[in-house]
Amino acid sequence: MATVIAVRGNAEERTDPELAAVTLTVGVSEPERDTALARTAQLRERVIAEIRDLDAAGALDSWAAGQLRIWSHRPWNNEGRQLPLVHQTSSEIEIVFTDLDRLGEWVSRVADAEGVDLNGVDWRLTEPTRRRVQELAQRAAVADAVAKARVYASALGLGTPTPVELADTGLLTAQPAPPAPRVGMKLAMASFDGGGADGAGTEFAPAELVVEASVDARFHAESA
Repeated sequence: MATVIAVRGNAEERTDPELAAVTLTVGVSEPERDTALARTAQLRERVIAEIRDLDAAGALDSWAAGQLRIWSHRPWNNEGRQLPLVHQTSSEIEIVFTDLDRLGEWVSRVADAEGVDLNGVDWRLTEPTRRRVQELAQRAAVADAVAKARVYASALGLGTPTPVELADTGLLTAQPAPPAPRVGMKLAMASFDGGGADGAGTEFAPAELVVEASVDARFHAESA
């Protein structure tokens, strides 16, 4: 009678990021609604003009600017008194850089402008690279499962195990493990410095991206 061996194979592949998605928020607070709208529109157009220059120079993969939003609220001071009405504006802009050398200099200059907040940098891969690296991780996860099954079979004095089921983690039949998307990408945090006294701009040093894969497998192994 064949012995059933159930294992989980895991693997990861590391690669340098190819794209950097920068998210900015442009917005101001003003007591007058028209002033808030005018200031934000002017600032937003200035940022977009710079983005168009970068795009024309081939430094970007894509960019998008959200609509200008405005809302009003009455803030409170530290004495618990409600202050006069304030009009707040906001417009979010995403810029995806392919030229990572231009990233730090541009972000350093734009983020210093009043009314512009840098929300963060999301490191990414191009879609062809993501698929290629993901496939490498999936193949390595299967190889890991096979290697584990062979170790267990050998420890039991059994012959070479034969695969009978293979699935993404949590999808094997009669297995109560909760489903989870086990093929994915871990985005490592990037380090940066604020630039030197020469005003060279922010220097980003992104860590490698980690693409993970995990599979569950069952094998049958007979006595050697």
